[in-house]
Amino acid sequence: MAELNTGDGGGGKGGKVRSKKQNSKVDLTAMVDLAFLLITFFMLTTSLSKPQSMPLGLPAKDDEKVKIPPVKTDQRRTVTIILGGNDQIKWYHGLLEAPEPDGKPTTTDYTSNGIRKEILKRVASIPQVMGDKDKGMIVIIKPTKKSTYKNLVDILDEMAICKVPTYAIVNDFTPEENKLAEEINK
Repeated sequence: MAELNTGDGGGGKGGKVRSKKQNSKVDLTAMVDLAFLLITFFMLTTSLSKPQSMPLGLPAKDDEKVKIPPVKTDQRRTVTIILGGNDQIKWYHGLLEAPEPDGKPTTTDYTSNGIRKEILKRVASIPQVMGDKDKGMIVIIKPTKKSTYKNLVDILDEMAICKVPTYAIVNDFTPEENKLAEEINK
């Protein structure tokens, strides 16, 4: 039994003689039982935090390597993002060899004034240029060997934040893209 002793209640030395009082005892058994019942109740009824994950569609596993067709027909919808080392990004709109000013590669970073600003601008403008709201932006993400896992997660977060309808992670680099990757991996 748990109890709380409050000390002697009798008189001390000297002074008036007082009658000796009995020790007052408080039984704490019920309080300890209640505390354990409450702890048990909250442990059983609490839902633990679930890990948050982003849905990611992966291709079916085939023995043959699937050849991705070139994106020449949808070059006005396509943005290619090359992830490099030191948190640097090279991106271009359309085809790399396109004569348009949008096809010129640009270096940026993962800040809200960096790649997010450009993606948001193109998410809004591409359906207007295409004349069809169902034809949204296509983003091709190409991580280099110097990019980190954090860089890939950051760019996937940007795709979710900017509500990019279609994006893919690809590891096939053209010779021109290899030159761009070398520039940002220095």
